[in-house]
Amino acid sequence: MDDLLRWRAQFPILEKAVYLISHSLGAMPKGAAEGLREFGELWGTRGVRAWSEGWWESPRVSGDRIARILGAPPGSVAMQPNVSSAQAIVASSFDPGGPRRRFVLCAEDFPSVLYVWERQRRLGFEVVLVPARDGLSIPLEGILDAIDERTALVAVSQVFYKTAEVLDLARVVEKAHRAGALVLVDAYQGIGTVPLDVGALRLDFVVGGSVKWLCGGPGAAYLYVRPDRLPNVEPRITGWAAHARPFAFEGPPIDYAPDARRMLTGTPAVPALYAARAGHEMVAEIGVQRIREKSLRQTARLVALAEERGHRVVSPREPARRGGSVTIDLPHGDALVAALGAREILVDYRPGAGVRVSPHFYTKDEELDLFFEEVARILETKAWAPFAGRGAAH
Repeated sequence: MDDLLRWRAQFPILEKAVYLISHSLGAMPKGAAEGLREFGELWGTRGVRAWSEGWWESPRVSGDRIARILGAPPGSVAMQPNVSSAQAIVASSFDPGGPRRRFVLCAEDFPSVLYVWERQRRLGFEVVLVPARDGLSIPLEGILDAIDERTALVAVSQVFYKTAEVLDLARVVEKAHRAGALVLVDAYQGIGTVPLDVGALRLDFVVGGSVKWLCGGPGAAYLYVRPDRLPNVEPRITGWAAHARPFAFEGPPIDYAPDARRMLTGTPAVPALYAARAGHEMVAEIGVQRIREKSLRQTARLVALAEERGHRVVSPREPARRGGSVTIDLPHGDALVAALGAREILVDYRPGAGVRVSPHFYTKDEELDLFFEEVARILETKAWAPFAGRGAAH
């Protein structure tokens, strides 16, 4: 018996769809709508008083929920609108005139964050984008080789978005810290399905969002800073929410808050935090380790089913190196995904990689079989053809 399936009733879309796309957008729990109703009720009945009755504190409260999932202490996580903003805030904490001016990244990481770091060259930083030979794997040895005494920060992903490959973070942290550099981990593709203990790994910064495995929707990203690093982190991208006394309305220079609030900027995106609460609480209650155990079992099943049918699996086969998704090289990728979507089977496609399939804690085993059965029918009957050239919505 799969006791995690008792949570299925909390997700309305599962009543009509085979939802295998949590790596892109987690299914919405009923509690998300309830959180938004609570926000609206506060605004509608309390007006401006809502700020002192929950709104202003919502970034701290939400941040502490995320901290519980990360194994981090309270007060170490600041909520952000998205990961690009979070990474830009971290980037703005470094001095381009200092002795360490090198940022090391993987050239295959998600483009949005690469845009942020590449722009730092205009300030005088050296940005090293370490390429992978095949474009489908994390170039760990190349990243390690690029770290030296000039390095200020190594910014890497916990899980590679194209193939769900899991990076050996311990080796990166060991080399970076030995060289005197800091480490930022983008946990977006892992948090909620792959355990991450920020304290045990001694990570300096962690960013991520609620859109995917946390089932919290957009607008509720997060930024963790290791507590002993906080006093020395003074981002140039800032705002009144980062002030130690925001309602004193003091002029510059800013007096940063002593905790992770110093990483905030302007007025917080309160509705998104109310919407994200249910997903955060659910993942924390279930426990990421339990989710991981089911994920490993179901992704192994996906790998086996794909190979039985002669499809090439792009994701790592070793369980410890595989996140919550399996990327499969299927013909007519984009059109196939659109045809599946028309049949209420939701997955996605990434050019150069393949079709990404992601079970989560609410997924039934038989839905994995159904996915491959429908793929076979679509390919056999050429039902993908009407969708060729149109692409999928996601």
